[in-house]
Amino acid sequence: MNLNIPFEELVQVVNGVALSNANNSSIIDLVFDSRRIVDTSGVIFIALRGEFRNGHDFMTDAHSKGIRIFLVESPPNLKILQDSAVVKVNNTLLALQEFALHHRKKFDYPIIAITGSAGKTTVKEWLYHLLSPSLRVSRSPKSYNSQLGVPLSLLELNEHTDVALIEVGISKPGEMKILERIVQPTYGIFTSFGRAHEENFDSSRQHLQEKLALFPNSKHTFVPDTIRLNQEMLAKIKGEIVYEKRFENYLSHCPFQDNVSRHNALMAIAAASFILKNNPISIDQIKTLPRLALRMELFEGIHGNIIINDTYNLDLDALKNSLEYQLSVAANKKRVVVIGLDSDNIFRKNNVEEIVKSFFPDQYFIVDQNDSVPASFKDSVVLIKGTRNANMQRFAKKFRLKSHKTLVEIDLSAVKTNLTVFKQSLDDGVGILAMVKAQSYGSGVEKMAEFLGNQGVDYLGVAYADEGVELRKQGINLPILVMNAEEEGYEDCINFNLEPAIFSFGQLDGFIKELINSGKTSFPVHVKIDTGMKRLGFDLSQLQRLSEVLKSQPEIRIKSIYSHLADADNLRDNRFTLLQIKRFEEATVFLRNHLGYSFIRHILNSEGIANYPEAQYDMVRLGVGMYGISNNPNLKRKLKPVFSWVSTISQIKTVHKGESVGYNRTHIASENQKIAVIPVGYADGFRRCLSNGKGGVIIHGEFCPTVGRVCMDMIMVDVTKLNANEGDRVEIIGAFQTIEKFAGLLDTIPYEVMTGISKRVHRIYLEE
Repeated sequence: MNLNIPFEELVQVVNGVALSNANNSSIIDLVFDSRRIVDTSGVIFIALRGEFRNGHDFMTDAHSKGIRIFLVESPPNLKILQDSAVVKVNNTLLALQEFALHHRKKFDYPIIAITGSAGKTTVKEWLYHLLSPSLRVSRSPKSYNSQLGVPLSLLELNEHTDVALIEVGISKPGEMKILERIVQPTYGIFTSFGRAHEENFDSSRQHLQEKLALFPNSKHTFVPDTIRLNQEMLAKIKGEIVYEKRFENYLSHCPFQDNVSRHNALMAIAAASFILKNNPISIDQIKTLPRLALRMELFEGIHGNIIINDTYNLDLDALKNSLEYQLSVAANKKRVVVIGLDSDNIFRKNNVEEIVKSFFPDQYFIVDQNDSVPASFKDSVVLIKGTRNANMQRFAKKFRLKSHKTLVEIDLSAVKTNLTVFKQSLDDGVGILAMVKAQSYGSGVEKMAEFLGNQGVDYLGVAYADEGVELRKQGINLPILVMNAEEEGYEDCINFNLEPAIFSFGQLDGFIKELINSGKTSFPVHVKIDTGMKRLGFDLSQLQRLSEVLKSQPEIRIKSIYSHLADADNLRDNRFTLLQIKRFEEATVFLRNHLGYSFIRHILNSEGIANYPEAQYDMVRLGVGMYGISNNPNLKRKLKPVFSWVSTISQIKTVHKGESVGYNRTHIASENQKIAVIPVGYADGFRRCLSNGKGGVIIHGEFCPTVGRVCMDMIMVDVTKLNANEGDRVEIIGAFQTIEKFAGLLDTIPYEVMTGISKRVHRIYLEE
């Protein structure tokens, strides 16, 4: 950004009060995440309140890194910020939006606003691709389309622009009116209308009207024929229905011919034709529409490195975003940047190098497709970025720790959405303990723990002390509850500041002795009460004796009392769960009265959060719900799936009538068949009971049943009716075959599927 707004002018624009103007230089840029601070001259830190994090808690960190201008809601400790300029407003997000509106009014070139239930980012990027040879185009970074993302996009506007593309998204009633006011679009594109966020609206009509609220002052709005608008609605937005037939000549050259891609290309082509007017779109531009990577891929690399694979384009704005993302996830690790330039982009080397150097990485390499990169760096976060033609995927694969073609993809953006859904259902002040036991339900405990900590959860829960030790070694500082603390792990609990669950007198006595030997007092522990699960925990009849022991032992102090619901997902009969909650209430009141001090109380798991909101107490334990799994239909509609399990076709074979397939010849072809061999088997978690058609995978959107026996490392599936090829993507779990469906084939539950996928299956993490 190059905002160049004097401090006094900012105060007026946001209707703020200057608490201090010790540093009243002009504001050039802004930051709201203290982890992403690099340059500090003329940078303002905006203390935003989020679902999980409060930016005011990070002002000291921002100040220590050199920030000297702050926009806040709560008056800070001015002694700490005594050399800083501080502006107080009622709401920092609204102030940011006012700031964006002020900046937007400086420019009179056309702004095209793009909204819709799906396809916004693709249409925006493809429209940019079609316009950029003829015009100077500004656009929203990636998927910046929210109440926060839109003002940030507007603040990127500059005088070196002919047209701007702003992506706009909403999730609740009333949001679009706010965004329309600050965007003030000249033209509009309505990409599609579907069910995303429909649960937040009273009706489909209300949802549609909210979308249309972006366009009342638009001079021209493009609407696909798949959205049914009456003439009155069209007139209000000056709408033009876009038909595929009109642009068939262009669409025939689109490199992607699936229905979704053709639809998105159609909307981009229609808008580009209108904007360019007498300058026809180049067919070459249509042919080179890029395949978009809307998510970064993050995975374990060799030599202890973490690899950020963002190797689909080298737009300079996107490069800055990628470098900021690397900065936010690196923590104390070293940062290495590898940039690939093809022959068409080598002229940009100086600009690329200037941007990279401004983020002060520990090492960087700018290479062409013929160069090699030394793999000598270790324990670093490595950003690999470049154009597709520079073949940077080759470098990414070189640094990947494992080469197994079967992968588990974990969508961190979906985890973030699901956390927000649960957070919004909680009362103010209720904390979240995120369960990361069993390798965080198979998603990888270290990476998930770090991510969850960055989202602002209050506690982590692990099964055994050694899991907590690994998290501490990875630099995780959140409080950690050890659910199954064993004698062998007591010393680790003490040395690594892990908080054990105490569930029996024998265990309590053993841990107290360990504390005495270590000279520890007031060590935090969590007491588990058995209210009916009949698994672990003190019985209600033991509470008197328990309270007497706890009062007499200064070595320990109760951090929380908790219990475990046995039947929280039973939507037909809630009597047993209500009985457990009643017992828990009585037990905790008894212990609080006898101990004479307060403690955290928690009994709800993921299903309990959905079904028993009256029992939230002080904290809830969120586990499988984070991954989009719930038996509550209302909650399920709001959650996003997180897990995908994918592979590729290794080989295609023809099986002639009468020939057999696989071990024990359990399948004999009754007619000629075509089968695909997939590198996944029961050693990976694709169980042998799914043999002979009981299970299967999805290829090209079609279910392909297993043929013959599931092998240790491979399966064979029927692809007779498909035009399948070696290397094609295979979905084991995903959009078509959900984890619930797959679990149903195994007569089990999603928990077991998730935790049963072998560690040898590589995990990669995707984030928008």
